[in-house]
Amino acid sequence: MDRIDRSILRALQNNARISNVDLATLVGLSPSACLRRVSHLEKAGVIDGYHAHLNAAKMGQEVLVLVQITLHGQSAEMMAEFEQAVAKITQVLACFLIAGENDYILRVAAQDVNDFGRVHSTYLSALPHVLRMESNFVLREVMNRGVAPSEH
Repeated sequence: MDRIDRSILRALQNNARISNVDLATLVGLSPSACLRRVSHLEKAGVIDGYHAHLNAAKMGQEVLVLVQITLHGQSAEMMAEFEQAVAKITQVLACFLIAGENDYILRVAAQDVNDFGRVHSTYLSALPHVLRMESNFVLREVMNRGVAPSEH
């Protein structure tokens, strides 16, 4: 990956709907050369999709909670059962297996604090093999970006 590929990736992260002509102009290529590069990045799996970033608040999801979870153990079976169960909870937007004191961090969306209480008591507390759970309410999103193309 060279400087032009990184420029293409940055531009697409900022606006995945940019036209190929505008993208080509932005990165200093002809439209056909730019399209070839984008196609190559897609085929190589560097670009694995294009997504709409939805405004959670405008969709009625005013509360975002980061939930740290520690399991009773870390056997492959326990982790698989936990991951299968958490994937079924639609309010869980992301689940990350982490290293450190906790085993997982979940990003959970809710309409309000009462709705999160319902999600917690109905779904999260029923997750298998959970030893401890700690919820942290997000007060304000400062920044949230995808993977930055490396400069190397």
